[in-house]
Amino acid sequence: MGFVIGVLTAFAILMIRDSISLMLAAVGEAYAERSGILNLGIEGMIMLGASIGFVVTYKTGNPYLGFISAGLLTGLLGIIMGIFVISIGTQQHVTTLGFTIIGSGLSVYIYRLSIESVGGVPPTVEGFPRIYIPYLTDIPVIGPSIFGQPVAAYVVVLIVLFLHWIMEYTKLGLHIKAVGDNPKAADTLGVNVFMIRYLAIFIAASTAGMAGAWLSTAHSNMFLPNMSMGRGWIAIALVSFGMWNPLKIILGSLLFGGLDALGSVAQTYGRNIPYQFLQSIPFIVTILVLIPIARRAKVPKALLKPYRREEAE
Repeated sequence: MGFVIGVLTAFAILMIRDSISLMLAAVGEAYAERSGILNLGIEGMIMLGASIGFVVTYKTGNPYLGFISAGLLTGLLGIIMGIFVISIGTQQHVTTLGFTIIGSGLSVYIYRLSIESVGGVPPTVEGFPRIYIPYLTDIPVIGPSIFGQPVAAYVVVLIVLFLHWIMEYTKLGLHIKAVGDNPKAADTLGVNVFMIRYLAIFIAASTAGMAGAWLSTAHSNMFLPNMSMGRGWIAIALVSFGMWNPLKIILGSLLFGGLDALGSVAQTYGRNIPYQFLQSIPFIVTILVLIPIARRAKVPKALLKPYRREEAE
């Protein structure tokens, strides 16, 4: 019985921990897509955020500063990307995909420029402290997984719930949706289409950067090249899975976080299961889930379409 509880506890802890970066990146991506911008640079932005978050935490000893720095600086990369896809009007899928390469390359460059490995072993940082709530944390399975996570986990949950509230219950959220569906009509009604899209892409890039910082300062407490391991692509898929609704995206993130955790637990406790197969499970499920969803998904009508005021007149 103790073994079963131990396995379930490990699974629950990993499920929450693995879903945090997914929900943060995916909810931010929903903002970009709702405004009409497809951000395929999210994978590179996660990597850049992981590098910045780790380096700042390593140099200052303050994971909170690392987390904030990752969000702000990666957000600036999003603004630069916005200049191309919003102001200049370049093809979104080609341009943003290029920023995945840029972000991934910058992440390694910044890390190697700032950190010296000793004997080839990557250094670690003392990340966020863990919450301990008497009695609640001691509840089997549920306690450690919900009430024993790093502080950043609860910060992320508050952020994504706040973003959900903005998208669904405020005028700003209504403007974002209007710009993504009919920018000409939104412009006619006085909505600044370009400002809304820049704000959305900044949010998408910032949340991706913070998702990366979570990986390097709370999830593993170290930085490794390609440590995102495709989470950016899964986050993009989660936006469609959740029908561009932040709350549904959060629930989908828990599902995919559970699949990732299942692979990790099976690798630890399983016998003769190839780890390559276990790591591929989330991607296989992503493809299978998206096949039926793609047929009934209501994609924002202006997605991938640059807006030009002179063309609208």
